[in-house]
Amino acid sequence: MRIVIAGGHGQIALRLERLLAARGDEVAGIIRKAEQEGDLREAGAEPIVLDLESASAGEVAERLRGADAAVFAAGAGPGSGAARKETVDKGAAVLFADAAVQAGVRRFLVVSSMGADPAHEGDDVFDAYQRAKGAADAYVTGLDALDWTILRPGMLTNERGTGLVRLEAHTGRGSVPRADVAAVLAELVESPATAGLTLELISGSAPVSVAVKSVAGN
Repeated sequence: MRIVIAGGHGQIALRLERLLAARGDEVAGIIRKAEQEGDLREAGAEPIVLDLESASAGEVAERLRGADAAVFAAGAGPGSGAARKETVDKGAAVLFADAAVQAGVRRFLVVSSMGADPAHEGDDVFDAYQRAKGAADAYVTGLDALDWTILRPGMLTNERGTGLVRLEAHTGRGSVPRADVAAVLAELVESPATAGLTLELISGSAPVSVAVKSVAGN
């Protein structure tokens, strides 16, 4: 498979790129800064330098043509303000989805956030983040041209992955290592039966492959 990842230099994305490249997939990551190219190549991914805050859907679609799947894993980052939550976490996600439709890429995964909701209330930056992610999710789920899956992890950690997770429509609050999020994404990419599902993810007791097969069979 050829898989293109938006936010290719993110912590989850780099882990995902290593997993996909190791199993023989062709991986490309979209990044904003040319100095990040080496990290992607080291992970086994082809770097694509393109700013999703200023690019057009047509420009992004050109980079997506021929891909079997697209993964939106970009984010404005913890140090950014509310304005960039709107332009990256919402705007770039909408752009990437539109580009996938233009390019004819049906399989589309989104790394969202547990609690994401366009109607989320509050004035803090995190509240703006939850509204932006919720609005992006709502937009993607309204696109019939995409076989989308929305993944909403709990609190992210950098602990070593265990390969044991809880993946359900509603898991309740919890944490999950970024490594396990990447492992679930790698499994979801090859699981078209999960299309149309919004899933929450925390650490649990089920091996990743079992957890994905379980929700795909529901």
